[in-house]
Amino acid sequence: MTQTLPGWRFRFCAAVALSLVAACSTTPPTRFYALEAVAVAAAAPAPRAGQAATTVAVRTVALPGAVDRPQFVVRAGDARVNLDEFNRWAGPLRDEIARVVAGNLAAELGSTVVTASAALPATSDLVVLLDVQRFDAKTGEGVEIDIVWIVRRALDEPQGRSGRSVVREQANGAGYEALVGAYNRALARASRDIAAAVRAY
Repeated sequence: MTQTLPGWRFRFCAAVALSLVAACSTTPPTRFYALEAVAVAAAAPAPRAGQAATTVAVRTVALPGAVDRPQFVVRAGDARVNLDEFNRWAGPLRDEIARVVAGNLAAELGSTVVTASAALPATSDLVVLLDVQRFDAKTGEGVEIDIVWIVRRALDEPQGRSGRSVVREQANGAGYEALVGAYNRALARASRDIAAAVRAY
């Protein structure tokens, strides 16, 4: 025997179902952001006949735990940060940073072959190790990065040439896209410092 709900219960259940559907339909879409290399390609002399191009591998070896996550992290004060679940990096941030620095170095150095690497390839002439100390953003203001870097020979040099690039970049507008643009410019400036060390070899 089939039983039906009383009218008021049916209307209540229908209202709850409609409210759940409405809540789901108003959830904002997730947006994904990727860093990009923005260094301008420099004119560089081609390798001499019989001389192979220098190869460089870039690896991010450390990243602050507060930003080493998929969500976009912005500072809300000196001691507070906000994680935005609906604005995320397109890939692991440490890989994004290495990829962009590699792209900037390739543009800066011309004939040098530069790749981003998760390991330390023995086939590369030089290795660039990135120790990211700060990777901070503040909505409507800008970003600050602090990278300690080392350039060394891949096989036979324990120390190499080291330096530190602390860069602040204003955001050209509001929102996350403006912050990503500021990060791109900041990484390009840090990459210039690294390129100078690579040229010194």
